[in-house]
Amino acid sequence: MPISYDEALDFLFPRTTTIKFGLANTRALLKAQGSVSTLVCEALREAGWRVGLYTSPHLISFRERIRVDGVPITEEAVAMWTGRLLSPILERKATFFEATTALAFADFAARGAEIAVVEVGLGGRLDSTNVIRPLVSGVTKIARDHMKYLGDTLELIACEKAGIAKPGVPFVIGEKDPGLVAVLRREAKRAVARADSRGRADVRVLPADYEWCGPLSLSGPHQRRNAAVAHGILCALPTPYRPAMEEIERAFGAARVPGRLDRRGRWLFDVAHNPDGMRSLVNSIAAMRPARPLHALVSILGDKEWPDMLVQLDQAIDRGVLTIAPTAAARGWDIEWLGRWLKDPRRPPAHADWSLIPDFNEAIATVQEGAGTVLVTGSFHTVGDVMTALGMDV
Repeated sequence: MPISYDEALDFLFPRTTTIKFGLANTRALLKAQGSVSTLVCEALREAGWRVGLYTSPHLISFRERIRVDGVPITEEAVAMWTGRLLSPILERKATFFEATTALAFADFAARGAEIAVVEVGLGGRLDSTNVIRPLVSGVTKIARDHMKYLGDTLELIACEKAGIAKPGVPFVIGEKDPGLVAVLRREAKRAVARADSRGRADVRVLPADYEWCGPLSLSGPHQRRNAAVAHGILCALPTPYRPAMEEIERAFGAARVPGRLDRRGRWLFDVAHNPDGMRSLVNSIAAMRPARPLHALVSILGDKEWPDMLVQLDQAIDRGVLTIAPTAAARGWDIEWLGRWLKDPRRPPAHADWSLIPDFNEAIATVQEGAGTVLVTGSFHTVGDVMTALGMDV
């Protein structure tokens, strides 16, 4: 059924209201994390491979999610593949993520991708991307995120994340905490056994003190560890695909990840959207020492641990403006609750001067007043919406 790009998005995005765990639909319609995915992708490209990259979420355009050799999927291809998959999507009540994953794999095949780097979504074990048998899989670290779906402890989250392990496929662990490493190792073996009772779990744990010490274009102390995980994944690839060290160094030295400590003039964008990400951001700010006063425009999704995030950020900035990102209005924090929290005498004493401005455009104007640096953070929605309002591209 022929449809337009806008019609395709109008059809796909309402399906994000449903999170349905299970793999049957993705199979019928047809695995790395964040910065690590980009680093691995760029190293493979440097080695001469035609590489597909599937990530989520996007900042400004849906097309950012699906790339081949750095080129986003076209609007025409989004429309075409959605139209072709329309019937099975409706018949099987496939979610946005199931449908988009199938669309990505179809586009990779059509554009001749020789190898794909696929970022796992919110889960692992039953994530839509887990239908493939990869050459290598990896977990960077375990953080408190998506707890409504994955579990309310780091151990439970680790159990889900380890579900991407496959028989005979290297499973690279970048997590440093010994207890969580033990959980990941145990659950990876269980996942392999479920898939093949005679299968072998190939678990490879990176030393806790290992950090990449070569060229690296990504800012922030935490990116050294992310690059170490990417290096570990690349080294675990079969020989034909494994880049040479000089190719890895060139790629890591030139890679760019929009929205991650992304400096543009006096604007600084970072998509920190959970307590662990905010901790990394605060540590990076201390290392970067940006021009003061440092003002922050913040909007966080309502299902995140935003009080903890704001308490952390408070120690690093001089002024904070809280608002609601337009594209996240349906999932944003409760403004009335947020206002009460700001006035609550029981919350930790504030270092920064905080204000609540629900109107997004007014918040953007206000946060710039007297600022040496303007930080935008809290979610992908927040960063993308501000970039759009300022006329910036990714």
